[in-house]
Amino acid sequence: MNNLSTKQKAFYKKVAEILWEKWDPIGVNDGDNELDDEYDSYVPHIFRLAIEGNDAFRIAASLTSSVEQNIGLGPDKEHDRKVAELIVKTKIEMLG
Repeated sequence: MNNLSTKQKAFYKKVAEILWEKWDPIGVNDGDNELDDEYDSYVPHIFRLAIEGNDAFRIAASLTSSVEQNIGLGPDKEHDRKVAELIVKTKIEMLG
């Protein structure tokens, strides 16, 4: 992460916030607690997908795959798509 620009570092942190606040597939964020590291292991991959210019469809597919394969829950593809769209929108706003 040391070789990232200041804007990229800020976006990386924003991806972590989005995964915690909006994605939260296991429901650990009850709204009263601060940013947790629960989903930090997913941030690098999602960040890279966004930085590389992947669209919301591709990012959503990765989120859905993580829910199914790593977390072991059933997918909510519509929710994952909305989160992915937010990530893409945030990337454009923060990085262009």
